[in-house]
Amino acid sequence: MRDAQPLAHFETLYAASDDPWDVRGAWYEQRKRAILLASLGKPRYRSAFEPGCGNGEMSIALAARCERLLACDGAASALDAAGRRVPDAATRGIRFETRRLPADWPLDDTFDLIVLSELAYYFDKDAITSMLTAAAANLAPDGELVLCHYLHDFDDRITPTATVHAIADALPGMRRALHHRDEAFVLDIWRPVGSPQGERP
Repeated sequence: MRDAQPLAHFETLYAASDDPWDVRGAWYEQRKRAILLASLGKPRYRSAFEPGCGNGEMSIALAARCERLLACDGAASALDAAGRRVPDAATRGIRFETRRLPADWPLDDTFDLIVLSELAYYFDKDAITSMLTAAAANLAPDGELVLCHYLHDFDDRITPTATVHAIADALPGMRRALHHRDEAFVLDIWRPVGSPQGERP
């Protein structure tokens, strides 16, 4: 397997455009964000983590549902774009940080929402397993782990989406609570076994 995509690849993309995938305007991106947000099990979250935040477009949407959001990216140019997109990040409860994954995963933190969107397939299976194992350990007992990834092949993909989500399915102590698949992307949500979320009161 190859290592994670070199950060220079993403630095180049964001140096050329602060929105290289048109996440702000493309209907695919708008629709995906709406479905992801509508699929979350709770109206509000205490503390969320968004690795691979890019230019911060998803961060804005998540922050509206969270008291605190840690959003990170390994590419400095992506975080520069996020800073321009969200100049009031602190007042929105967003903390943007430079983190190179999986090495800089916030192992000591606890979150009740972790969202990996369009990220994990840029890594090899070992790195994905490391990140998802850490994510499961980071989750609060009522937490949610969200994975959302494009289904079709593209040049800089390293690992198939099906493999990424299968690794998450194999995490011990976790159960898949939601599955959405259409022609474009797949969205899955896992919760810790024994989590009361989703049960009728």
